[in-house]
Amino acid sequence: MNFEEALNNYPFILTEGSVVERVRRNKEIQFDENLGNASLLYDKSGRKLLEAIYRQYIEIGKRHNLPMITLTPTWRANNERIAKAGLVNKNVNKDAFLFLNEIVKSYGEYKTKIYIGGLISCRGDAYNPAEALSKEEAFEFHSWQLNNLAEAGVDFLKASTLPALSEAIGIAVAMSKTSLPYILSFVIRENGNILDGTPLIDVINEIDSSVFPNPVCYMVNCIHPTVFIKALEQNSGLNKRVMGIQANTSCKTPEELDGSAELDTEEPIIFAEHIKELHLKYKIKILGGCCGTDERHIEKIASEITNAG
Repeated sequence: MNFEEALNNYPFILTEGSVVERVRRNKEIQFDENLGNASLLYDKSGRKLLEAIYRQYIEIGKRHNLPMITLTPTWRANNERIAKAGLVNKNVNKDAFLFLNEIVKSYGEYKTKIYIGGLISCRGDAYNPAEALSKEEAFEFHSWQLNNLAEAGVDFLKASTLPALSEAIGIAVAMSKTSLPYILSFVIRENGNILDGTPLIDVINEIDSSVFPNPVCYMVNCIHPTVFIKALEQNSGLNKRVMGIQANTSCKTPEELDGSAELDTEEPIIFAEHIKELHLKYKIKILGGCCGTDERHIEKIASEITNAG
């Protein structure tokens, strides 16, 4: 089945844990803060590390026979950053898809349960909504990368760690013109507002009423699962359209986490119990990790929810 059918039919879809933060904190790799993990596609040891991380997550999905989402290492691979990295002669987004697709194709029959998302983010600081583009600027800026990913062959598109409504609308418009299913994922606070102060429920209503086709769903990411639980408690019906989370292991606010030298982590079993609550109580179905997570956290999510029935 295609990605949209999978989203409608499966009660639980596993997705990956942290990739960018794990690579950034690996002392044996020279991490490019400008382009992020996309730059490692052109470095032998970096490429090997990326493949190992992706395989760790996919192996968990395979072991539990779960549908699995994996995302291209293109979170920062926009044309501006690619130019700054001196890689204008490379089709970075296509190369990222081909890299990930080769990994997926190696999984035999299980590969039919793996869905590749083409990943982007905002142009500026994901924790600073003041840097957000306008709707028109966002459409113009992000269309290039989204079209590259769509043409490469991804199953769907995903924009993560979005802090502001204006840029999100422009991204949604650009995504809607590719004919691919797409997901928008926001950083939120305990009250259910995104970082620019707009209630997430209002963000969803604004996008759903003005951009067609609509996103197949919305997600939240780069927050602790308890932040999402508190937001759901205060915002009835939010889970009708918000169907997923890639959660941090830290309870700290975005401001406290931004530029933090130390990684604030949490025991996998405790983390997974919070994720399980989101699934069982609120029917959140796309479940994975963000900063602070690794294969241990994703394994615990998979086993806890699978065993819960």
